[in-house]
Amino acid sequence: MNISRITAGAVTVLVLLSMVACRREKGGVAAAESAAMPQVSVIALHSQPVPLTGELPGRVVASLEAEVRPQVGGIIQKRLFTEGGEVRAGQALYRIDPAPYRAAYDNAVAALQKAQAGVPGAEAKADRDRDLVAQNAISRQDYEDAVDTLAQNRASVASARAAVETAKINLDYTIIAAPISGRIDKSSLTPGALVTASQTTALTTIHQIDPVNVDLTQSSTSLLNLRQAISAGRIKASGTSISVSLRLENGTVYPLAGRLEFAESNVATATGTYTLRATFPNPDRLLLPGMYVRAIIEEGTAQHAFLIPQRAVSRNERGEATALFVRHGRVDQRVLSADRSVGNAWLVESGVSEGDQVIVEGSQMVREGDAVSPVNVSLDAAGDVTDQAPAAGKQGGAAAKSSSTGVPDNEAGRG
Repeated sequence: MNISRITAGAVTVLVLLSMVACRREKGGVAAAESAAMPQVSVIALHSQPVPLTGELPGRVVASLEAEVRPQVGGIIQKRLFTEGGEVRAGQALYRIDPAPYRAAYDNAVAALQKAQAGVPGAEAKADRDRDLVAQNAISRQDYEDAVDTLAQNRASVASARAAVETAKINLDYTIIAAPISGRIDKSSLTPGALVTASQTTALTTIHQIDPVNVDLTQSSTSLLNLRQAISAGRIKASGTSISVSLRLENGTVYPLAGRLEFAESNVATATGTYTLRATFPNPDRLLLPGMYVRAIIEEGTAQHAFLIPQRAVSRNERGEATALFVRHGRVDQRVLSADRSVGNAWLVESGVSEGDQVIVEGSQMVREGDAVSPVNVSLDAAGDVTDQAPAAGKQGGAAAKSSSTGVPDNEAGRG
């Protein structure tokens, strides 16, 4: 009887010990599996309206440009402006020897006075002959001759007056004035040089550079893609007034914004591009004609788009853009329709959903289908991780500050 009880107790103890050992073994396996599961950093994607800009190459062009040429011939007596300085419209630039033109003007004035002197006598004779022909004292022919003489004298006066005006114009042209306001170039001739009317060689050139124009070139393919996206409703156009900003040759941004004025209605057959023109204020004369710039144009807004940092995107063997996501605790690789960059991120309008978790760090240690432990992170402007928080472990889990509030300006390639 005692032996049976002892045997039953021993069996019970052995069963309990086996259960405890089994539980410990299972816990150890689970802990080992959890410890072996790689940890990856993820951000949650959220759709948002994204302003779209295009960067186009261009050249600065003066808004007005005038070549200065003489309109009468003669010897240049004096240059009246400072080379490279600012001039006003109507300001005197050169003085040509006026002596021959002043003499011609005086001669024309004298000829006018002579013509005017013959008019009163002709008028009096015509009046007398009108009374006499009414009394049949003279012939009708004599009266008509007197009327003709008066008309000729009056025509001579009009011709002489026109000659005076011409002589006055030529005399005024001996002072060569600025046709527009702006910055003037160097003079091609010095005092003492002989010039002729409407010569091919310009004396100097004036450029109006406030405001200044910027001529831009864009491919016709980009224009077609933009218009098709607007027609499909993926992009909302910026409107009629389009703002433009400039990036200068040294990489700095021009502080004043401009506006797009017009686009040409034809495409260049040789290059497949068309020209746009923007206008910028230039009070400090920082922009000079011929300067190379890059213009940033507001094209519109993608209403429901996702921004994926370039560090999370790579290319497969077919050249397609791909990214790794965490779905139900496992790695999921997807091909993205990322054909446009916004800053240092790719704009994606399809292939992803709200709350999808994209891997931004640790992608080199995992492959598609691997079980991973995701950690939500935030990225600063340099692309560095600023904070971490354990992820919910499933798609759509709560994320820390995600890229929906800002796009990191980091280089392409996965972390």
